[in-house]
Amino acid sequence: MDPQAVTTSGRVRGRWTGGVAEFLGVPYAAPPVGALRFAPPVPPTPWDGVRCGRTCGPTAPQPRGEAGDVPEPLVAGDDFLNLNVRTPDPGAAGLPVLVWIHGGAFNAGGNAGPWYRGASFARDGVVFVAINYRLGVEGFLPLDDAPANLGVLDWIRALTWVHENIAAFGGDPGNVTVGGQSAGGQASVTLLAAPAAAGLLRRVIDMSGGSVTWEPVEPAREAARALARRLGVPPTREAFSAFTPAELAAAYGSLGSGEPDPGPLGAVFGPGPKGFNPVNDGEIVARSPYDMIRDGSAHPAALLVGTTREEFNALVRSRPGPLGEREYGDALRALGAGPDARRFYEERLPAGLEVLGQILTDRLFRVPALCLARACAAAGRSVHAYEFRWRSPARDGTVGAGHCVDLPFVFDDLEAEGVDRLCGPEPPPDLARAMHAAWTGFAATGDPGWPPYGGPGGPVRIFDDPGHLARDPLAAEGRLWREP
Repeated sequence: MDPQAVTTSGRVRGRWTGGVAEFLGVPYAAPPVGALRFAPPVPPTPWDGVRCGRTCGPTAPQPRGEAGDVPEPLVAGDDFLNLNVRTPDPGAAGLPVLVWIHGGAFNAGGNAGPWYRGASFARDGVVFVAINYRLGVEGFLPLDDAPANLGVLDWIRALTWVHENIAAFGGDPGNVTVGGQSAGGQASVTLLAAPAAAGLLRRVIDMSGGSVTWEPVEPAREAARALARRLGVPPTREAFSAFTPAELAAAYGSLGSGEPDPGPLGAVFGPGPKGFNPVNDGEIVARSPYDMIRDGSAHPAALLVGTTREEFNALVRSRPGPLGEREYGDALRALGAGPDARRFYEERLPAGLEVLGQILTDRLFRVPALCLARACAAAGRSVHAYEFRWRSPARDGTVGAGHCVDLPFVFDDLEAEGVDRLCGPEPPPDLARAMHAAWTGFAATGDPGWPPYGGPGGPVRIFDDPGHLARDPLAAEGRLWREP
C-alpha cells in the first residue's frame, strides 16, 4: 500500500522505493507568482482529498546554461517552493531529520537532482528533506519596495513547515540538522544569524560554503538598480513583475558584458554582474554570522564544517593558453599573495596555474572554513572539522579533490547519474561508507565519529583512501590569509 501522511495543508500520498517512503514535490509555500512575486513566502493553500507526491515538483526559474558537474534537471511550473521527504517509516516517531539546501551559487540547482535523493540517509534512520527556493534575481536582489533575502525567507518557511509537519513522516521536529554544499553550506550557516530561524534547527553542516562574507545590503541594492537601468524601469515589484524570470535572468547576465577583462584570471571567471548572496539587511539576516558566532549571539547549534583540498584548482587548470611570468605575477598580486605566500606555495607546488589554483582554493574555501571552526571553538560551540582529499582520476586527473567531488560519497550513492564523469569509473566505496556514516551520526547525535576541533591544534578528520586524523593541517595557510 502506498504511504500517506497528513500535513497542515492536506493529505499527501507517496510511494515506496527500495524500502524508503518518498513524498515528492510537497509544497511548503504558495507559488511566488502574481501578487506573491517578490513577496515573502506564505503557507500553501490547503487542498481537499489526497495530493499525489510521486514525482518531483517544479524547480525554481534559473538560467539555462551548459550542465555543470552536478546533474541539475529542470522541471517547469510555478509551484516550485516545494520539498521532497524520504523516510524509513512514516509511522515512526522521533527520527532525526536532515534538511538539505542545494548549491548552485544561489542562481541554479534544485532538489530534483539525482545526487540529492537522500535515500541512503532514510535507509540509515534519518528523515531526509530536500528543498527548493527562489534563485538569482527573484531570491537575492532587493527591490525598493520588497524585502531583501527572499531566498533566505524561503529557507525559513521550509524549516517552519518541517517544524509543523515532519512528525507526520516519522521525524523529530526538535532534532533538525540543516546542511548543504557550496551555496547550500553558506545558506546553512546564514540561518544562524536569521532571527526568524530561532528554534528551527539544532545542527548545521557546512560543506564547501566558501568565503561567506555576508556583505551589506547596499551592493545588492545597487545591482538591482543596475538591472533596472538596463531594463528601463524603476527597481520595484510592479516594474520587475512585467518581465518573465527568463527575461530578468538574461538582462542581469548581460550586465558587465563588453567590459575589459578583469585580470589574469578573467578567462576563468570572466567579466559579468555581481554574484548572488545573502546580505546583512539587519532584519532577516541580523549581522554577519561570523561576528554573531564570535560574540555568542548566533543561534545555538553544533557545526560540522570542511572543504575539499582542491576546490577551485580545476577551474584554474582549465584556463586556456600559456601563462607568462608577467601574467603570473599579476595574478598573484590580484589574489593578494605577497612574497611570503608566493614562497610558501612555490615550495610545495609547480609555479603557475597549480599555485594560483591552490591559492584561490585556500583563500575562498579552506581558510574561511578554518576561521569558522576556530570562531565556533573560541565561542564554546561544538564544532567538528574535516577535509576531503581523495583525488578523482577523471579528466586525466585535473579534477582532483575538487568542488563537488565529495557529494556522492556523503550521500553514499556512487552509482548515481553523472558520478563517473566527476569521480572516475571506480570511486572507493569504503570512503563513501565512512563519510556517509559520519554525516548520519552527526545528524542523529552531533557526533560524526571523531573529537571536536576545539581550537588551534585541534583534530581534523581527513577523508581519503585511507583516511586519518590530523592536527590542524591548515595552520600555516591560516597564518597567510586574513580572517573574514
